[in-house]
Amino acid sequence: MRPSDGGYATAEAAVVLPTLMLFGMGLIWGLVAAAAQIQCVDAARAGARAAARSDPASATVAAAEAAAPEGARVSVSREGDLVRVKVVVRSAGPGPLTVRLSGEAVALAEETVG
Repeated sequence: MRPSDGGYATAEAAVVLPTLMLFGMGLIWGLVAAAAQIQCVDAARAGARAAARSDPASATVAAAEAAAPEGARVSVSREGDLVRVKVVVRSAGPGPLTVRLSGEAVALAEETVG
């Protein structure tokens, strides 16, 4: 007679399935955060291009906000011939999983060239 293994598979599944769910949720959160980071960088580039063309500050901020994730803060500063655009946002996630994401771009103002 072999001893019965009844219940072992159920106990193992009860431990493994929640672990797999948490791992999957962590992967999804990481992808969402990475996508928001890429959006911040793209938004900063769009704002820097607009500022380099000598667009008004409102147009520069509007260009960056159009490409930025929801709730992002855009700041534009000028340092000599360079225009710096910074986009900052908090990632989506519960409690301690929210992280600060930012993107920054610098462009040479066109009126200073040539």
